[in-house]
Amino acid sequence: MGTLGPPSLAVRLPTGGNEGVERPERRLVIVVRADPVICGHSGEARNLAEVALTRGFDDVRLLTWPIATLQAAGLPLKPLDRLQPYSAGITVERPEPVGDYRVPDGRHLAGLTGRLVELLAEPVPTTCLSMYLAPHANVVMDAVTAADAAGVLTDVHTIAKAVGSDITNVIRSSLREQRFGAAITTLTTYLAHDEVVAVSEYTREQIVASAEDVDRHCGTLFAQQCRARVTVSYPPIDTSAYLDLDPQAVDAALARRGLHRDGYVLFLSRVTRAKGIHDLVAAYAASRAREQVKLVVAGTGPGLAEVRELAGGDDRIVFLTDVDDDEKPLLMQGCATYALPTKEEPDFVETFGIALAEKLLAGGGPVITALTGGSGEAVGDAAVIVEAGNVPALTAALDRVVLEMSEHERRSLERRGREHAMAFDRARVFDDLFRTEMPPRRTITSLGPHDD
Repeated sequence: MGTLGPPSLAVRLPTGGNEGVERPERRLVIVVRADPVICGHSGEARNLAEVALTRGFDDVRLLTWPIATLQAAGLPLKPLDRLQPYSAGITVERPEPVGDYRVPDGRHLAGLTGRLVELLAEPVPTTCLSMYLAPHANVVMDAVTAADAAGVLTDVHTIAKAVGSDITNVIRSSLREQRFGAAITTLTTYLAHDEVVAVSEYTREQIVASAEDVDRHCGTLFAQQCRARVTVSYPPIDTSAYLDLDPQAVDAALARRGLHRDGYVLFLSRVTRAKGIHDLVAAYAASRAREQVKLVVAGTGPGLAEVRELAGGDDRIVFLTDVDDDEKPLLMQGCATYALPTKEEPDFVETFGIALAEKLLAGGGPVITALTGGSGEAVGDAAVIVEAGNVPALTAALDRVVLEMSEHERRSLERRGREHAMAFDRARVFDDLFRTEMPPRRTITSLGPHDD
């Protein structure tokens, strides 16, 4: 076995031409699918990064994927020419892949991991947060392992945040397909971090339940660790972007789209079956409210073409695929109701519902949703609830909210909703997640068979 590199390696690694630049005192690195991806977790990363600059971090890095790679993946993306800028002190890094065409996927991970090793090699106290375990948690732990093996004296604290798709799209699918090795790998990497958090209480429960399934089949001890260690950190929201909106700005934004206040039902989310958009189109078509309000479908996603076909050329259904972050709260406040009748699908469950909380902050018409996954945590008692997948119930809810609900009830829901959603203010969430006193680094306990 070869000897480890000397500790002085940290000062010999190339740093991308930053010689002579004053070294930061405290760094935060977030490994995530950042903008332009239409994903609540890209917004989470942005909000945590912005707050970090006010909490003693003088260098914040979002380590993410090249734009071309995101486009090739078919992910729903925001308009590239209208992305909100980040504050000075936040750097978005998109490392190019390492290697050639013979390494089709791993070369992108090599680029991300290699760049993180270079950052860890600098003598800067660093916190690394991975969001979306697959593959970002792997990037963090591989980089930490490589730096340790190379003899780099790292001062790093790692946090892994599990989101919905980590459970529904990775662990659950692994269990359904009896591919327990993939589930074991995901849970092992997750628990290797110093701290492990979940995006909602529902997600935490699903992590523990999935770990119990793996334990039953493989004789491992994951569930015990998950119950003891996993805490909840709700999505951080820039509440200032949704509060005290200028009425003239709202009216102007609606006029540009040919809309008017309380004149439309709004669906603003990723266009996919699990968000309930197919049910919403059917419910709208059957509703009495259709004669009074339009249906605005704002977003892109894998189900867009199918939903357009389902709409059948109905000129009362408006599709908007270019809504940016500045326009979103204006559309939310101006609508008669915001409907997100999410439902469980094999590959997705709404484990929180960031857009629901954002709509509560923006005010305006009531929220209609279903209690799927963690959506109840997002809305509290401030929404009109329908049974998931029940189109007649959704039709009745649209008619009640648009045609029958009193102004007093609307204002009561609006007030309760804003009070509830303020709990997700990004500063409050940040301060809870990045506590001053960090616990010591942990290691995974034995994953061998149960003694009994």
